[in-house]
Amino acid sequence: MPEYATTHRPCGHCDGQATAAITTGRTNPDGTRHTLTATCPRCKGTGTAPARALASAIARR
Repeated sequence: MPEYATTHRPCGHCDGQATAAITTGRTNPDGTRHTLTATCPRCKGTGTAPARALASAIARR
């Protein structure tokens, strides 16, 4: 098996991009942007899907 192969499956809802930083348009007093963090509701921010979710997704195709 190749070394780059992983044992986890990416979440089908977010494709492994589990969190996103959203800018609000405001800036903090130090000049940085004020952001909100949103996480994927299906994988709860892990970016991976459990094996049973993958199996049920394949069965629905």
